[in-house]
Amino acid sequence: MKKLWLDIGNTRLKYWITEQNQIIEHAAEMHLQSPADLLLGLIQHFKSLGLHQVGISSVLDKANNVRIQSILTCLNIPVVFAKVQACYAGLICGYDDPSQLGIDRWLQVLAVAKSTQQNYCVISCGTALTIDLAQGQKHLGGYILPNLYLQRDSLIQNTKGIKIPDAAFDELSPGRNTIDAVHHGILFGLLSTIEKVLQDFPAQLILTGGDAALFAQHLERFQPVIEPDLLLKGLQHFADHLPDTV
Repeated sequence: MKKLWLDIGNTRLKYWITEQNQIIEHAAEMHLQSPADLLLGLIQHFKSLGLHQVGISSVLDKANNVRIQSILTCLNIPVVFAKVQACYAGLICGYDDPSQLGIDRWLQVLAVAKSTQQNYCVISCGTALTIDLAQGQKHLGGYILPNLYLQRDSLIQNTKGIKIPDAAFDELSPGRNTIDAVHHGILFGLLSTIEKVLQDFPAQLILTGGDAALFAQHLERFQPVIEPDLLLKGLQHFADHLPDTV
């Protein structure tokens, strides 16, 4: 059976098509704050594939999700939106109110926290840098920080008379000009936060998101594992454990 897996984030729509649990097609596109319009452009292609199920992770608001679900009804197949649960497939949510935890973070932890004997530190290096901790299958909560680019943009907006153009976030040495000082300082700050978390909570470090490789090269002593499509793996795991009545 062919299945469609949709990851709808703040800036990008990513999808997998799988058949017998093998990925046969994948793509990621910027949706420019209009994911429903992007999905409309893809729907005829999806119709042609003979799909049997759709699984969705969406960080969007209710109105956008309703529109997305409406678009997908033309496929005439079951559509499942993943939702954070207090306890699901053995994973216990660490938030007092599970509905406040982002579905993306929860699915990423769900994808990896399968051993009851392992500590996990799951870091998503995307639009925000999110850190989630799990002790076995018990989610302990986490941290959310502005990512590299959000921090740089904030400095640009709030620093008069200083131009901070794009540059590579690739070194930690003291900057010898303002551009390098900004970029090296932002990266140094985020890495220092991660190192502090791992010193206080020794764990298997798992990195995902577009900047995972950048962070991994500076965190080698923690033996990071890079999982490029962790959220979609978590989405599949969610669907695999749905009650038969769903």
